[in-house]
Amino acid sequence: QVQLVESGGGLVQPGGSLRLSCAASGIIFSNYHMGWYRQAPGKQRELVARITSIGITNYADSVKGRFTISRDNAKNTAYLQMDSLKPEDTSIYYCNAFRNGYAYWGQGTQVTVSS
Repeated sequence: QVQLVESGGGLVQPGGSLRLSCAASGIIFSNYHMGWYRQAPGKQRELVARITSIGITNYADSVKGRFTISRDNAKNTAYLQMDSLKPEDTSIYYCNAFRNGYAYWGQGTQVTVSS
């Protein structure tokens, strides 16, 4: 049974930082590309950042220079370091694992940026 469990969300002031974690089980983690997506109320889910199985990264334009995606294959965990947070970053953030047409999702973690 595949499980992706996100953690690290919460309430933070504008300009602050959060680090999200995604712990994976039930898959050979190192073989999977990992992604972080977000979905705000009334909006479509959008890609935030992605890291391939060999560590190549790409980011949405809206987060470039502020967010950093990484992975620790020894811990079966992916991370999203979020700095210089803005109110428009407020969303539910979802972890995604994908490979060869198979995709798995976590349950999401709420990030709220507000003063």
